[in-house]
Parts: sequence; structure tokens; C-alpha cells
Amino acid sequence: METDTELARAIATTAGALLLALQRSGLFGGKALGAAGDRVANAFIMAALRENRPQDGVLSEEEAADPARLGQSRVWIVDPLDGTREYGEARSDWAVHVALSVDGRAELGAVALPGLGLTLCSDAPPIVPRAGGVLRMLVSRTRPAAEAVAVAEQLGAKLVPMGSAGAKAMAVLRGEAEIYLHSGGQYEWDSCAPVAVARAAGLHVSRIDGTALEYNRADPYLPDLLICRKDLAEKVAAVLNKRGGAPGESFAGF
Repeated sequence: METDTELARAIATTAGALLLALQRSGLFGGKALGAAGDRVANAFIMAALRENRPQDGVLSEEEAADPARLGQSRVWIVDPLDGTREYGEARSDWAVHVALSVDGRAELGAVALPGLGLTLCSDAPPIVPRAGGVLRMLVSRTRPAAEAVAVAEQLGAKLVPMGSAGAKAMAVLRGEAEIYLHSGGQYEWDSCAPVAVARAAGLHVSRIDGTALEYNRADPYLPDLLICRKDLAEKVAAVLNKRGGAPGESFAGF
């Protein structure tokens, strides 16, 4: 592949095709399908990265973290199957994340939405449609974050339940909602690729206190995320400030 983004796109799209074939085979169902999908997609992605970028580090949800990556500038951060439950239920709101972090920044990425036949990439992000009418906020369909529910109430926004983090982030790009706020706990692989694509599309991306998202850390736990239209970031911050936010949060990044 000529560029890193072309490689990310090819890997994410191909992994998605493998997952769809496995899903449609009828050989697995429910949790067994999800577990098989995790294994198959991860094996393919790891092999593809070793073949095409052997000098780079890798952090995958499905692999034991290699401490050697901490000394590397270029580290691929991947989620082979984001939304395992949704995949096992044969829904469409699951994704494949392939991102490259450079010196701790989500430099580029690809998010495949195989159930929708789409792969969104940082080198050619879609033009975000104009907002109109009632604001919409994306939340987990099984465990909506308390902060998100409170912000939605204050802004008069409609809650839109959806599955994987990647599906929710890309729904903002696709004009299906205006705000995605999550505070219930995530890891670097949940947000790195969606953040790279969302930033390239001109959206606001940060932690919920407004600070930058940093990647390739010793502890990959990165619990909160805000992706929204830039004109809404300060409104969201104002509501969180009013509620007091989390201890130590100043929202200085907005």
C-alpha cells in the first residue's frame, strides 16, 4: 500500500468482509459468533500489519499489550470487532477500527461499518450534513452514561441509542446525530480510529473535560469521549460545568 491510510482502509474493509462472511455462514450464533469474530478479525489484522508495517508497534483489544510499543513513535491501535454483542445479534451497528497513532496522537484511521457497506477514512471524510431541528445525542443502547443523559436533558436533545463506539461516532459524521458523549469507560482501541476520522471531518474531539485524547500510553484505559459539532462543544461544556463534572475537571480545552 502506498500510504498508511490506504493500508488502514484496506485492512478495515477486508476484516469487515471476513466478519460478514462468518456471520452469514450460519456456523455460529450469539456469543459464540461474537467470540469467533473477535478471533478471526484479530488474526487477519495482526498478520496484515506484520506483513505491511513490520517496523511499527501494535495495540489491539484482542492481544496482550506489548510493552515495546511504548518506546515507538508509530503504533497501530485496532479494535478488530467493536460491538461484539451487536455483531452476534446480526445488527448493523458494529464496526472495525484501524488507526495509526504517531507520538500519542490519533494521526489517521479507518472505521469500517460492514453492516452498512461503508468504510470511512481520515483521508476522505464525508461532508457532515447541516444540522436542523431538535438536537440528537448518541448513547449506548444498553447502558447510557449519566452525563450524556443529563446533557441531553439540559440541551433538549433527543437520545439516540446505538451499539458500538465506532458506529456512534460515525453516525455524527453521517448526520444521524449531532453529539456523542461517553463517560462509562472505554479503552484506546474504542476511540482512536473514530477520533482520527471525526477530526479529519472537522468535528470537535476531546475528553469530556475538553482535554486532548492521548494514545499509546502504558495504561490504555481512556474512559470518556466527546465527539460533536464544533459549535456545540461549548454548550456541552457549560452543562457539564453546571453539574460540576468529574473531580478536577475544568473544561479548559473548550
